[in-house]
Amino acid sequence: MENQAMTARAGNDLGGALGKEALQRRITSERPLISDWLDLEQQLQPNGFDLTVREVGRYRGGGTIATDNAGRVLPEIESVAFDADGFVDLTPGPYHVIFNEIVDLPNDLMALGRPRSSLGRCGVAIHSAVWDAGYRGRSASLLVVSNPDGFRVARDARLLQLIFFTLDAQVAEGYRGVYQGENVSRR
Repeated sequence: MENQAMTARAGNDLGGALGKEALQRRITSERPLISDWLDLEQQLQPNGFDLTVREVGRYRGGGTIATDNAGRVLPEIESVAFDADGFVDLTPGPYHVIFNEIVDLPNDLMALGRPRSSLGRCGVAIHSAVWDAGYRGRSASLLVVSNPDGFRVARDARLLQLIFFTLDAQVAEGYRGVYQGENVSRR
């Protein structure tokens, strides 16, 4: 009996994924977890929050990752225009996607992004990194169209679901990398 109580107490110290109700409380709080969302009811999911496409770009040139930030070279991004109906037709290849929503993670929360299942069914993948505790910004991800017939996507379409996890303890210092505050001043 004592071991069960210790296990239960230890389990309470572990982080876990936030559900819909906890996410809604944090989104509508004084310091919103997510802002600039388009339709809270539609984007809020049982186990996460859907991010929507704001901009799509093509990579122009190569990139470099070195042992420090001084050696990092990011490729140029050429914007792909949406047509009059708000769609963009993408041929097979890699694309840079910027989302509408601004994510503002406190130091006790991190997030992972996963593609919405319809993307895989269309022959499209989306790749993202970890959203570290303390990060704030309008994030970008890699969209890869593998379908040989291409992919058509609308501006503001839901592409990526963020799943938020509480940490076992708040970090003393949150994210302080070069992408802090990225794309926030862009409207």
